[in-house]
Amino acid sequence: MTEVILNIYDVTNSDSDKTNNTIVQINKIFKDGIGIGGIFHSAVQVYGDEEWSFGYCEHGTGVFSCPSGKNPMYTYRECIVLGKTNFSIFKINQILRELSREWPGCSYDLLSKNCNHFCDEFCERLGVPKLPGWVNRFAHAGDAAVEIAGTTALRFRQAKTEIVSASKVAYRFLAGVTSNSSVASDSPGNSNRGTPRFQATWFKNLISNGAKPSSSSELENKDAAIFRQQQ
Repeated sequence: MTEVILNIYDVTNSDSDKTNNTIVQINKIFKDGIGIGGIFHSAVQVYGDEEWSFGYCEHGTGVFSCPSGKNPMYTYRECIVLGKTNFSIFKINQILRELSREWPGCSYDLLSKNCNHFCDEFCERLGVPKLPGWVNRFAHAGDAAVEIAGTTALRFRQAKTEIVSASKVAYRFLAGVTSNSSVASDSPGNSNRGTPRFQATWFKNLISNGAKPSSSSELENKDAAIFRQQQ
Protein backbone atom coordinates (compact mmCIF):
# COMPACT_ATOMS: atom_id res chain seq x y z
CA MET A 1 0.00 0.00 0.00
CA THR A 2 1.35 3.40 -0.96
CA GLU A 3 0.17 7.02 -0.88
CA VAL A 4 -1.23 8.75 -3.94
CA ILE A 5 -0.26 12.41 -4.00
CA LEU A 6 -1.67 15.18 -6.17
CA ASN A 7 0.81 17.93 -7.05
CA ILE A 8 -0.79 21.24 -8.02
CA TYR A 9 0.73 24.12 -9.96
CA ASP A 10 -0.34 27.63 -10.94
CA VAL A 11 -0.57 27.74 -14.74
CA THR A 12 2.18 30.25 -15.47
CA ASN A 13 3.40 29.08 -18.88
CA SER A 14 2.54 32.27 -20.75
CA ASP A 15 5.29 34.22 -22.52
CA SER A 16 4.10 37.30 -20.65
CA ASP A 17 5.23 37.84 -17.05
CA LYS A 18 2.27 40.16 -16.59
CA THR A 19 -0.15 37.40 -17.61
CA ASN A 20 1.57 34.87 -15.35
CA ASN A 21 1.42 37.23 -12.39
CA THR A 22 -2.26 37.90 -13.10
CA ILE A 23 -3.01 34.16 -13.05
CA VAL A 24 -1.22 33.79 -9.72
CA GLN A 25 -3.29 36.66 -8.30
CA ILE A 26 -6.52 35.16 -9.69
CA ASN A 27 -5.68 31.84 -8.01
CA LYS A 28 -4.97 33.56 -4.71
CA ILE A 29 -8.29 35.40 -4.80
CA PHE A 30 -10.54 32.64 -6.13
CA LYS A 31 -8.95 29.70 -4.34
CA ASP A 32 -7.26 31.06 -1.23
CA GLY A 33 -9.65 33.96 -0.71
CA ILE A 34 -13.10 32.57 -1.45
CA GLY A 35 -12.35 28.90 -2.07
CA ILE A 36 -14.07 28.32 -5.42
CA GLY A 37 -11.09 27.39 -7.61
CA GLY A 38 -8.59 28.78 -10.06
CA ILE A 39 -6.42 28.00 -13.08
CA PHE A 40 -4.30 24.96 -12.17
CA HIS A 41 -2.18 22.18 -13.59
CA SER A 42 -2.10 18.88 -11.71
CA ALA A 43 -0.05 15.67 -11.69
CA VAL A 44 -0.29 12.39 -9.78
CA GLN A 45 2.63 10.96 -7.83
CA VAL A 46 2.63 7.31 -6.81
CA TYR A 47 5.65 5.07 -6.01
CA GLY A 48 8.83 7.08 -6.20
CA ASP A 49 9.70 10.65 -7.05
CA GLU A 50 8.03 10.88 -10.48
CA GLU A 51 4.66 12.53 -11.18
CA TRP A 52 2.38 11.75 -14.12
CA SER A 53 0.21 14.14 -16.08
CA PHE A 54 -1.19 14.89 -19.54
CA GLY A 55 -0.58 17.61 -22.12
CA TYR A 56 -0.84 18.49 -25.78
CA CYS A 57 1.46 17.16 -28.50
CA GLU A 58 0.90 16.56 -32.22
CA HIS A 59 2.02 12.94 -32.29
CA GLY A 60 2.05 10.10 -29.78
CA THR A 61 0.79 10.00 -26.24
CA GLY A 62 0.09 13.10 -24.19
CA VAL A 63 0.92 11.25 -20.95
CA PHE A 64 4.28 12.29 -19.54
CA SER A 65 6.29 12.27 -16.31
CA CYS A 66 8.75 14.57 -14.59
CA PRO A 67 10.34 14.85 -11.13
CA SER A 68 7.62 15.52 -8.55
CA GLY A 69 6.92 19.21 -8.04
CA LYS A 70 9.51 20.15 -10.67
CA ASN A 71 7.50 20.71 -13.83
CA PRO A 72 9.44 23.57 -15.49
CA MET A 73 6.40 24.96 -17.31
CA TYR A 74 4.41 25.92 -14.21
CA THR A 75 4.80 27.30 -10.70
CA TYR A 76 4.53 24.67 -7.98
CA ARG A 77 1.80 25.46 -5.48
CA GLU A 78 0.97 22.60 -3.10
CA CYS A 79 0.36 18.87 -2.75
CA ILE A 80 -2.61 16.90 -1.45
CA VAL A 81 -2.62 13.29 -0.27
CA LEU A 82 -5.66 11.72 -1.95
CA GLY A 83 -5.45 8.34 -0.24
CA LYS A 84 -3.64 5.02 -0.53
CA THR A 85 -3.70 2.41 -3.27
CA ASN A 86 -3.30 -1.34 -2.81
CA PHE A 87 -1.93 -1.81 -6.31
CA SER A 88 1.64 -2.95 -6.84
CA ILE A 89 4.09 -0.92 -8.86
CA PHE A 90 3.75 -3.54 -11.62
CA LYS A 91 -0.04 -2.96 -11.77
CA ILE A 92 0.37 0.82 -11.76
CA ASN A 93 2.82 0.62 -14.68
CA GLN A 94 0.22 -1.45 -16.53
CA ILE A 95 -2.44 1.23 -15.87
CA LEU A 96 -0.07 3.93 -17.13
CA ARG A 97 0.58 1.98 -20.35
CA GLU A 98 -3.18 1.74 -20.90
CA LEU A 99 -3.68 5.45 -20.25
CA SER A 100 -0.81 6.31 -22.60
CA ARG A 101 -2.68 4.57 -25.43
CA GLU A 102 -6.05 6.09 -24.51
CA TRP A 103 -4.84 9.69 -24.08
CA PRO A 104 -3.04 10.83 -27.28
CA GLY A 105 -1.61 14.33 -27.12
CA CYS A 106 -3.67 15.54 -30.10
CA SER A 107 -6.90 14.86 -28.11
CA TYR A 108 -6.04 17.50 -25.49
CA ASP A 109 -8.82 20.03 -24.93
CA LEU A 110 -8.65 22.83 -22.38
CA LEU A 111 -12.28 22.45 -21.29
CA SER A 112 -13.12 18.77 -21.74
CA LYS A 113 -9.87 16.78 -21.71
CA ASN A 114 -7.09 18.52 -19.84
CA CYS A 115 -4.46 17.45 -17.30
CA ASN A 116 -6.97 17.54 -14.44
CA HIS A 117 -9.37 15.23 -16.28
CA PHE A 118 -6.48 12.83 -16.81
CA CYS A 119 -5.57 12.88 -13.11
CA ASP A 120 -9.22 12.23 -12.25
CA GLU A 121 -9.25 9.09 -14.39
CA PHE A 122 -5.85 7.94 -13.12
CA CYS A 123 -7.02 8.30 -9.51
CA GLU A 124 -10.24 6.44 -10.27
CA ARG A 125 -8.26 3.50 -11.64
CA LEU A 126 -5.99 3.59 -8.59
CA GLY A 127 -9.04 3.33 -6.33
CA VAL A 128 -8.54 6.65 -4.54
CA PRO A 129 -10.80 9.75 -4.43
CA LYS A 130 -10.82 12.06 -7.42
CA LEU A 131 -9.45 15.61 -7.39
CA PRO A 132 -11.06 18.21 -5.11
CA GLY A 133 -13.68 20.15 -7.05
CA TRP A 134 -11.82 23.46 -6.89
CA VAL A 135 -8.84 22.12 -8.89
CA ASN A 136 -10.76 21.90 -12.18
CA ARG A 137 -13.80 24.06 -11.44
CA PHE A 138 -13.05 26.66 -14.13
CA ALA A 139 -12.98 23.94 -16.80
CA HIS A 140 -16.22 22.44 -15.47
CA ALA A 141 -17.81 25.89 -15.64
CA GLY A 142 -16.59 26.18 -19.23
CA ASP A 143 -18.11 22.81 -20.08
CA ALA A 144 -21.46 23.91 -18.66
CA ALA A 145 -21.34 27.19 -20.58
CA VAL A 146 -20.61 25.40 -23.86
CA GLU A 147 -23.43 22.92 -23.26
CA ILE A 148 -25.93 25.67 -22.40
CA ALA A 149 -24.91 27.74 -25.42
CA GLY A 150 -25.28 24.74 -27.72
CA THR A 151 -28.70 23.86 -26.32
CA THR A 152 -29.89 27.46 -26.60
CA ALA A 153 -28.76 27.69 -30.23
CA LEU A 154 -30.52 24.42 -31.07
CA ARG A 155 -33.78 25.58 -29.47
CA PHE A 156 -33.57 28.89 -31.31
CA ARG A 157 -33.15 27.12 -34.65
CA GLN A 158 -36.07 24.81 -33.84
CA ALA A 159 -38.31 27.74 -32.87
CA LYS A 160 -37.41 29.62 -36.05
CA THR A 161 -38.22 26.56 -38.16
CA GLU A 162 -41.57 26.11 -36.42
CA ILE A 163 -42.48 29.78 -36.92
CA VAL A 164 -41.65 29.69 -40.63
CA SER A 165 -43.59 26.40 -41.09
CA ALA A 166 -46.63 27.81 -39.31
CA SER A 167 -46.47 30.95 -41.42
CA LYS A 168 -46.37 28.92 -44.64
CA VAL A 169 -49.40 26.87 -43.58
CA ALA A 170 -51.32 30.02 -42.72
CA TYR A 171 -50.33 31.63 -46.02
CA ARG A 172 -51.54 28.62 -48.05
CA PHE A 173 -54.81 28.60 -46.12
CA LEU A 174 -55.48 32.31 -46.64
CA ALA A 175 -54.42 32.13 -50.28
CA GLY A 176 -57.02 29.37 -50.75
CA VAL A 177 -59.69 31.48 -49.09
CA THR A 178 -58.85 34.36 -51.41
CA SER A 179 -59.14 32.28 -54.56
CA ASN A 180 -62.54 30.87 -53.51
CA SER A 181 -64.09 34.09 -52.26
CA SER A 182 -65.33 37.23 -53.96
CA VAL A 183 -63.24 40.22 -53.00
CA ALA A 184 -64.58 43.78 -52.74
CA SER A 185 -63.32 46.20 -55.37
CA ASP A 186 -60.35 48.38 -54.46
CA SER A 187 -62.00 51.79 -54.37
CA PRO A 188 -60.96 54.83 -52.26
CA GLY A 189 -63.93 54.22 -49.97
CA ASN A 190 -63.36 50.53 -49.65
CA SER A 191 -60.27 49.54 -47.62
CA ASN A 192 -59.37 45.87 -47.91
CA ARG A 193 -56.69 45.78 -45.20
CA GLY A 194 -58.82 43.25 -43.35
CA THR A 195 -59.47 40.97 -46.34
CA PRO A 196 -57.88 37.53 -46.86
CA ARG A 197 -55.91 39.00 -49.80
CA PHE A 198 -54.23 41.50 -47.49
CA GLN A 199 -53.62 38.84 -44.82
CA ALA A 200 -52.09 36.47 -47.38
CA THR A 201 -49.73 39.23 -48.54
CA TRP A 202 -48.78 39.97 -44.97
CA PHE A 203 -47.93 36.29 -44.30
CA LYS A 204 -45.96 36.11 -47.54
CA ASN A 205 -43.92 39.10 -46.40
CA LEU A 206 -43.52 37.47 -43.00
CA ILE A 207 -41.95 34.38 -44.59
CA SER A 208 -39.66 36.35 -46.88
CA ASN A 209 -38.44 38.44 -43.95
CA GLY A 210 -37.43 35.38 -41.94
CA ALA A 211 -40.56 35.21 -39.75
CA LYS A 212 -39.87 38.47 -37.95
CA PRO A 213 -42.53 38.92 -35.26
CA SER A 214 -44.80 41.94 -35.33
CA SER A 215 -44.86 44.49 -32.57
CA SER A 216 -47.86 44.60 -30.25
CA SER A 217 -49.16 47.81 -31.87
CA GLU A 218 -49.02 46.25 -35.34
CA LEU A 219 -50.94 43.22 -34.12
CA GLU A 220 -53.60 45.45 -32.54
CA ASN A 221 -54.01 47.43 -35.80
CA LYS A 222 -54.39 44.22 -37.83
CA ASP A 223 -56.92 42.78 -35.37
CA ALA A 224 -58.95 46.00 -35.52
CA ALA A 225 -58.92 45.97 -39.32
CA ILE A 226 -60.11 42.37 -39.44
CA PHE A 227 -62.88 43.13 -36.93
CA ARG A 228 -64.10 46.13 -38.98
CA GLN A 229 -64.18 44.06 -42.16
CA GLN A 230 -66.24 41.35 -40.50
CA GLN A 231 -68.92 43.84 -39.33
